[in-house]
Amino acid sequence: MATRTQARESVIGLLYAYDLGNEGIVKFVDEILEEKKIRNQQKEFALKLFNGTVTNIEQIDNEIVTHLNQRTLDDLGSVEKSILRLAIYEILFEDLPKAIIINEAIELSKRLASDGAPKFVNGLLDKVIKA
Repeated sequence: MATRTQARESVIGLLYAYDLGNEGIVKFVDEILEEKKIRNQQKEFALKLFNGTVTNIEQIDNEIVTHLNQRTLDDLGSVEKSILRLAIYEILFEDLPKAIIINEAIELSKRLASDGAPKFVNGLLDKVIKA
């Protein structure tokens, strides 16, 4: 059985593809999650996260830009942007402990993103929570 971390990692992959212009990925989310063995409750969790993030992407991106300090959304790598989008969606719209959301985002950025990403992700999400 997949964990919530694995579900989040799959959602980041989907958001990454979406960010690169593959908006048609929305039609294949079920198949992709099934392929990664994300099923049952974790599949529902992943679908909720992906659909919620895509639905609220404008508000989420505005939140990111507000805390970027002299950078733009285009300056971010697609993986970092996907991790931030997911975490900010969870912070703004889900009823989960903020520390868990930030920790998951940091751990995922350690595994999936560049070397400086964990520190950057942590700092930006901390600003979002304190705003």
